[in-house]
Amino acid sequence: MLLSIFMISIILMSITGWDNYNEEQTEHGKSKVDYFSYLGSGNFKEAVMENMESEFLQMFVYVLFTAFLFQKGSSESKKPEGKEAVDKDPRLAEIKKDTPWPVKKGGFILKIYENSLSLAFLLLFLISFLLHAIGGAEDYNSEEISHGGEPISLLEYFETSRFWFESFQNWQSEFFSIAMMVILSIFLRQRGSPESKPVDSPNSKTGSE
Repeated sequence: MLLSIFMISIILMSITGWDNYNEEQTEHGKSKVDYFSYLGSGNFKEAVMENMESEFLQMFVYVLFTAFLFQKGSSESKKPEGKEAVDKDPRLAEIKKDTPWPVKKGGFILKIYENSLSLAFLLLFLISFLLHAIGGAEDYNSEEISHGGEPISLLEYFETSRFWFESFQNWQSEFFSIAMMVILSIFLRQRGSPESKPVDSPNSKTGSE
C-alpha cells in the first residue's frame, strides 16, 4: 500500500514539476522540454533525491538511537529497565531450521547482519546524498549557463550554501517529525496501531506492549 502511494506521489510530483519547470523556462525565454527530458534533468533528480536523503538519514538515526536510548512512557522506546528480546545475543540462541543463515555462519557475517538494518539505511542515505549533489550540480550549472555564468564541478557544488540549505531544510523537518512521534506516543493513542500503546495504558508505561 505504501509503495503504491509512493508511485502515485512520484508520478504526480514529476507531472507538476515538469509543468512548473516549463513555466520557468518560458519566463526566461527558453524552450519547453518534453516530459521524459524533464525526468532526466538535474532539476527533477535533485528534487527527488534531496527528499529521499533526509528520509533515509532519519531512519538510520532512529534505528540506531533506539538501540541504546530510551524515552520513558513512549511506545517507540524499549523499557529502560531489563533486557528485551531484541537485545538477545544471537550467538547464544538455539540454532533452528529457520534460523537466518548469517546467524548460523557467525563471525564477521553475523556482525554485519546484526547491524544490517541501520547499515542499509546508512548506505541508502549516502547514495541519495550523492545523487542529490549530482542532480543539484546539474541544475545549478544549467541556471548558471543560462545567466551567462560558469559551470562548477561536483566538489565545488558541495561547498555551496545552496546544497547545504537544500539538505538542512529537509533534515530539520524529518528529525522534528520523528521527535513528535516519540513524544506524542507518551500521551496519545491510536487503537489498533502497533505504534501506539493500548488505549487504557498509563502515560508512564514504556513500549507498545
